[in-house]
Amino acid sequence: MSLLASAVYAALRWKERRRALRAGVGMAEESTSSQITGRTGETLAYWFLRREGYTMVARNLRLRPAAGELDLVGWDGAVLAFVEVKTRTSAAAGPPEMAVMRRQQKRIARAAAIYTRRLKRKAIDYRFDVVSVAWKPREGYELKLIKGAFKG
Repeated sequence: MSLLASAVYAALRWKERRRALRAGVGMAEESTSSQITGRTGETLAYWFLRREGYTMVARNLRLRPAAGELDLVGWDGAVLAFVEVKTRTSAAAGPPEMAVMRRQQKRIARAAAIYTRRLKRKAIDYRFDVVSVAWKPREGYELKLIKGAFKG
């Protein structure tokens, strides 16, 4: 576990919690755009994964228009992880990880195939992870890592 990653992750969580408390409402009631919410979730996920020992190599990687975007790419030991980040500010639609539907999984798998071909290495072990970022009014953001969340 990286001391720097732990400190940055803790500071980001503290900052977001303070921002919500100053506003006097939960994040679900604030007028924030989904892009800002998504960026906040991806930044938290990036530092969360670094804290968990991942070596991050790419962020918001767009390979081809048809392939879409890879949120985060990082090494978890000898395994290359393609990480999809889902952020929700309300529990109304269910947990964030449930929003990674089959169509999106296929798009991520296509992008991952392009990325691994570009590495020009013979054999690469890889998997698809999901980081679920959920806003809890009392606790702030809660992150959950699901390793091997789906097959490519």
